[in-house]
Amino acid sequence: MSANEDQEMELEALRSIYEGDESFRELSPVSFQYRIGENGDPKAFLIEISWTETYPQTPPIISMNAFFNNTISSAVKQSILAKLQEAVEVNLGTAMTYTLFEYAKDSKEQLMENHHPVHSATSISNIISVETPNTAPSSKKKDKKEQLSKAQKRKLADKTDHKGELPRGWNWVDVVKHLSKTGSKDDE
Repeated sequence: MSANEDQEMELEALRSIYEGDESFRELSPVSFQYRIGENGDPKAFLIEISWTETYPQTPPIISMNAFFNNTISSAVKQSILAKLQEAVEVNLGTAMTYTLFEYAKDSKEQLMENHHPVHSATSISNIISVETPNTAPSSKKKDKKEQLSKAQKRKLADKTDHKGELPRGWNWVDVVKHLSKTGSKDDE
């Protein structure tokens, strides 16, 4: 059997096995994600497996770079990837995507034993506080422009000409209305 036939058979099998499983996601016919653990579980993580052209004779590409994994330290990610790589070597030449996902599910506690959630909010605030002094003046001006609603932007665009300038007299007072309001007071 050629690699493509193996891949097609495995793809059909994965679709039928994981049909209705919210943890499984097919990104493309050769790329899949699986969430190990329930939503809200601090030890949950996401594995992405992408097949190469010659898979299953060659190893698939396994990644944990998904945003879902942003609270997991790089050391824990490397440890998980190393253990999955061992499973890849054992199963080389056979369809292994299901086997890898199931191995990760069965070994979740062992794989995540050294995991201590990295609080991304803390690290983001540290990054912001470090960068703020350098960018404060320019970012304030940009923020005001970006905070206009679509309706405000549309009104602004309607008032301006093709050069982005307001036409002469756009804010002039209507003389007749002004005189009619002020004139009636003078007459009395």
